[in-house]
Amino acid sequence: MIFKDYYKILGFDTNKVSINDIKNAYREKAKKYHPDRNVENTDTEEIFKDINEAYRTLSNEKLRRKYDFKWYRFVGMKKKKKNKPKQKRTIKQMLTEIFFGGINRNKQQKEEKKPQYGDNIITRITITIEQAFFGTNKQLKLRTVKGRESSFTIKIPAGIQNNDRLRIIGQGRQGKNGGKNGDLFVYVNIANNKRLKIEGINLIYELPLQVWEAALGTKKTIKILNEKIQIVIPTLTSSGRILVIKGKGYKDGRGGRGDLHIITKIVLPQKLSKKQNEIYQELKKVAL
Repeated sequence: MIFKDYYKILGFDTNKVSINDIKNAYREKAKKYHPDRNVENTDTEEIFKDINEAYRTLSNEKLRRKYDFKWYRFVGMKKKKKNKPKQKRTIKQMLTEIFFGGINRNKQQKEEKKPQYGDNIITRITITIEQAFFGTNKQLKLRTVKGRESSFTIKIPAGIQNNDRLRIIGQGRQGKNGGKNGDLFVYVNIANNKRLKIEGINLIYELPLQVWEAALGTKKTIKILNEKIQIVIPTLTSSGRILVIKGKGYKDGRGGRGDLHIITKIVLPQKLSKKQNEIYQELKKVAL
């Protein structure tokens, strides 16, 4: 996967810019590369798409935090190393390099004794929609550098969003010479099941219906997140129809909930009895 530098797309060399800077840069770039103003240049269409993609991400506080973590990994670290000033060598250091092979033992020993922070650990876990909605405790097993296995439990807060990141301070690699341990970053993946799916703050439920239920209409009771919900199926309901139940979806992070989308699916019996076959034959005659 190719990493896109959204900051560079909007004309910045750093991520240390304000939301107003981003908005101003977006307006300027969008105006310059809008396809309507560049009819003869087809390349601007892709540039315009990248500009809009960059703005959507960087203008959203939550999306920007996630993106900055990736940006620093792919771009920021390289810039930091590239811009690191070279230290000027003294005459003593140059003579040491000539006569002792470039090894300044005292300096090297001092560097080795400095406190060093431990590396961070990044991992990913998968939980169910129910676990994400109500919150849960999840046991993690991580293998250390020396091959030892570390096991501990983390708390997943109720209403966590898909791909949210949890930070557990001090549970990363061990520091050296008294330096602090690194941190553990856990990305949470919410897994869909056979019938229930999550899309943002909405829940999608596939409801199987028999042919006569779809044709004549009926009432169905389903259980979603430990709650029984009664659904009225109108007459002549086709397969793929969407019924929306307000406020019965996933948590929105502000004390409310999204919606529950019921998608109907007409199912047929795997085998017809003699009586069922006769009924379908009669239905066929009526339909004709």
